[in-house]
Amino acid sequence: MARRIGGVLATWMVAFGLIAAGPSASAEAAKPGPKGPPEAKLPEGVNVLRGVEYAKVGDRSLQLDIYTPTERQGKLPLVVWIHGGAWRGGWRGHGPGFNAIGKVVPHGYVMASISHRFSQDAVFPAQIEDCRAAIRFLRANAAKYSVDGDHIGVWGESSGGHLAALLGTSGGVKDLEGEVGDNLGVSSRVQAVVDYCGPSDFMKFAGHPTWVKVDDPKSPVCQLVGGLLADKKDLVAKANPITYITKDTPPFLIAHGDKDNAVPFNQSELLADALKKAGVDVTFEVIQGGGHNFGGAQYERLVPIVMAFFDKHLKGAGATKVGSGQ
Repeated sequence: MARRIGGVLATWMVAFGLIAAGPSASAEAAKPGPKGPPEAKLPEGVNVLRGVEYAKVGDRSLQLDIYTPTERQGKLPLVVWIHGGAWRGGWRGHGPGFNAIGKVVPHGYVMASISHRFSQDAVFPAQIEDCRAAIRFLRANAAKYSVDGDHIGVWGESSGGHLAALLGTSGGVKDLEGEVGDNLGVSSRVQAVVDYCGPSDFMKFAGHPTWVKVDDPKSPVCQLVGGLLADKKDLVAKANPITYITKDTPPFLIAHGDKDNAVPFNQSELLADALKKAGVDVTFEVIQGGGHNFGGAQYERLVPIVMAFFDKHLKGAGATKVGSGQ
């Protein structure tokens, strides 16, 4: 396991980081409604197809946005961004992965930014089932969107980091596959994972610096599973990415601030240690002095590291394909 140490935290917080802002922030983020806030200016060299429906649950349309290079380059690896927001808010058009589209896409990638159901609308495993439906949709329509369906990576922060990690470790687990959308016979496995400060084992929040209370039904982790953790132990274990790790789990890049007071730093330590024990390729970037949101300077520093990671595992000669392990 490679382990790097980051620099000093910049005192800047991104607006979408609801889990860092506290319980009241989710209502604020929910105000824009299903269409979200105004779209950011499109980066140079990037085309976008917004509001693509990847599935429908009842009357709810589940959508994603697809970003491609303006200069076509044939089939390209896909990177899927999953936003943060404590599983109960946020928007797919925000966050460090979204902000890096202007660098990642012209470098030879297609990127997709996805939305999922929030915990106030449906408890776990609805969120991971939606993410899997999005992966299946994108793989089934790979030719349409100039995607190399054999090479798909995921990238998420906070609650999105948790879902990205869970996508990575639970490939092929039927209990988390769900029946959302079409393309149920298509693989939802991914080949590389970038996890920024995502939780893993909710039961091990206690005893670490965090405002998240495992015995408060209004806390994000309790809302996700629909009750107090002590009463939902089976579902908590089901939501834990560590539960499913095997030697075939795809490579991971994990980044976490060691002063995170929302998702405790130990959550990434536990995940990284379990991956290492299983023999999985894992790099752990520690942001010294970093809180839950690392800050602009640290996000900028991490972008080339993330791109090099995806280049190695989605473009390199040794890149894993669907059907070979993961």
